[in-house]
Order: sequence, then C-alpha cells, then structure tokens
Amino acid sequence: MRKLLRLASAAAVSASLATGAAAAQTGGSIDTTGPNSRNSIETSNTNRFTLRNHNNVRLENENRQNATTGNASVRNNTIAGDATTGSASNDNSFDATVDVNNSSGSNWTNGFGSFNGSGGSGSISLTGPNSRNEVESTNSNTVHITNDNRLNVENENNQTARSGNATVSNNTEAGSAVTGDASNTNSSTFNLSVSN
Repeated sequence: MRKLLRLASAAAVSASLATGAAAAQTGGSIDTTGPNSRNSIETSNTNRFTLRNHNNVRLENENRQNATTGNASVRNNTIAGDATTGSASNDNSFDATVDVNNSSGSNWTNGFGSFNGSGGSGSISLTGPNSRNEVESTNSNTVHITNDNRLNVENENNQTARSGNATVSNNTEAGSAVTGDASNTNSSTFNLSVSN
C-alpha cells in the first residue's frame, strides 16, 4: 500500500512601491495505514518578490538677465549743471529640493522573515509494521529588487550688464555727467536626495 500526499503553494508578488504580503503555508497528515505501507508527505512553498523602482528626476533652471543704464550727456551749454542717470540691476534666486525615497520597499524583504522554512508541515502516525514513512518540506524564497535612478540638472545663466555713456562736450562751463551702475545677481541651489 502506498499513500502519497503532495501539497504545493506559491505566492508571487510584483510591486512598484511598498505593499504587504502574507506567507502561504501547507501541511498534511497520514494515519492508520497497514503493514508494509509506504507513506509520503511532500510540501512545497515558493515565495517570489519583485520590486522595481524607476525614478526619473529632471531639474532645469534658465535665467536670462539684462541690465542697462541710460546715457548722461552735457553738451553745447554756456553754463551747465550735472547729468546723472539711475542704476539698473537684476536679482535672481532659485532653490530646488528633491527627495526621492524608495526605502519603504524594504518592508517587503522584512516580511520574508515569516517565510523562515516552517511553511510546510506534515505528520504520519499509526502506520503498520515495516512501513516506510517520509515527510519532505521544501521552501523557496526569491527576492529581486531593481532601482533605476536618473537625475538630471541643468542650470543656464545668461547675464548682460551695460552702463550708458557719459559725455561732456562743447560747454563753456559745465558740471559732470555720471551714469549709474548696472548689475546682475544670480544664485542657484539644487539639493537632490535618493534613498533606496
């Protein structure tokens, strides 16, 4: 007489972010068999976990500035005062902070702690004389994690500052011609953080 009990379970998981999984457990029992019987219980548990993180972050800052003051001219006067133009300025500031966190996916692998080889069980009892009894349990846990992080930062700054012309000419008595300041200021800060 031969009794064979085969039990199998499989848990397959595919995720892009963190989710929970439960272990699959199997078991069986054989009892009260006759003499010279062969009794076998085979259990198999297969757990597969696949995690794929694809992060594509692109930061782009384009700054174009132009500051120009006017011309100051004192010409063709008998008695002339001063000529002054004002200042021209530009100010630009850009701050960007990006935080990509995929570490919560590690909770999956922590969950495999429950798949510790005790998923399959079996018992054989009360068998007859000269019986052959076998209990076999196979547990397989497979984890595949792929992280693809692409970070691209572009910062383009084009600045032009021009001060006007100061001209004093053809005057009997003249003051001064003064043009103002022309200035540009740019500040860019990028903070990128990736945790897998």
